[in-house]
Amino acid sequence: MLDAVLEVNVVEGWFPIALSVLAVLLLLYLLGRERSGGWVMTALIVLIVGGLIGGAALWLCANVLDLFGGPVADAAWLWVPLASGAILLAIWNLWRSRWWRKLIAVLAIPVFAVTAAVGVNAAYGIDTTIGAMLGLSTAEPIDIPPPDPAETSDPAEPLYASWTPPADLPEHGETGLVPGGIPNTNSGFDARPAQLYLPPAALVADAPRLPLVIMMMGQPGEPDPQFIAKVLDAQARAHDGLAPIALVIDQLGDPADDPMCLDTDLGKVESYVMQDVVPWAREHLDVLRSPASWTVAGYSNGGGCAAYFGAKYPETFGNILAVSPVEYAGAEHPQDTLRDVFGGDEAAYDAVKPANIMAAKAPYPDSVAIFTAGENDPAYVESAEALADAATTAGMTTSRFIVPGADHGVSALLGGLEHGFDVLYPRLGLVAP
Repeated sequence: MLDAVLEVNVVEGWFPIALSVLAVLLLLYLLGRERSGGWVMTALIVLIVGGLIGGAALWLCANVLDLFGGPVADAAWLWVPLASGAILLAIWNLWRSRWWRKLIAVLAIPVFAVTAAVGVNAAYGIDTTIGAMLGLSTAEPIDIPPPDPAETSDPAEPLYASWTPPADLPEHGETGLVPGGIPNTNSGFDARPAQLYLPPAALVADAPRLPLVIMMMGQPGEPDPQFIAKVLDAQARAHDGLAPIALVIDQLGDPADDPMCLDTDLGKVESYVMQDVVPWAREHLDVLRSPASWTVAGYSNGGGCAAYFGAKYPETFGNILAVSPVEYAGAEHPQDTLRDVFGGDEAAYDAVKPANIMAAKAPYPDSVAIFTAGENDPAYVESAEALADAATTAGMTTSRFIVPGADHGVSALLGGLEHGFDVLYPRLGLVAP
């Protein structure tokens, strides 16, 4: 029963519609307290003042305190003032009213707040269920086909040339939790459970070794494979079931925290990725071994992490796919990061910025880097362009793509992943060049 509730879709379908209708009915009831001109004027003033308070609070949080790490969705500037005005009207209804009006007013306050939260969340489209909004996953463990220990080297010819799909090839891939989780033996980092996408070609007898993508999502966020699974399933349908295996890992630990994919007092995320996740993937997943077959990918916060790991460890990750990336760790509040994380050591901070790593390690003889951002997301367009310029200068084969009409939400994520794998499929040997 609980799982059914957690899996209710909050982006589309009956729930957001029902919630909005309930909020409108409650608002109409609160507006109908009296039928006098004086009350109409009072209610109008209360709604306007409440809306101004909500808008001012949002502006302060987004533009002064930078609590969201960048600009917020346009929808927030509608939903927050609306909810704030409605909440103030509900509070106004508590005075000089009968007990049932007081009760309805009290119940209306959380309804207005939740309706606004669902509306803003839907504008981003990343957390698609109640469980995702609450950070509670209902995913089940997935069966992982064991790799053949006798296969120690990659085949000589690319997969597209040697693969013949069997008659029982599934139509879709599968997603689920990594059974037992990825041990954090070396890092001690308290990561949330990683999840896997296995494409159709991985689900048949005598499955081929496939390329690997290690992906990280944004902050706040969770290791949710649904978006990369959607994009790779579409690619698999067009390419005889072939797609990379995708391992979506947690680089945050807590969605409210940002350890910045480094080894600091905030957590040893770099050790987790390179000393726990990478060895686990090599041992437990039937994947190709060459760096050209391994991609580090990420969205937003995770996109910055992808740029960092791809720049620093080209011997592991031959490909970078950074969707709407943060330019460098703590770029949203660099002075605070310099002070709190690096103790004021500017050289140490500069040393972990992907562009500086690229410049120091150049040239990159066999690295492919893809940077994307939404057209209506100027701060992250700037970040993607800066990283693309650095990668090009460092000798990487670089692609940059601005997703038309997209902001920082799901449209940018899906559009960036689609472009990225269009570029990577020949590189990964999944389609002829």
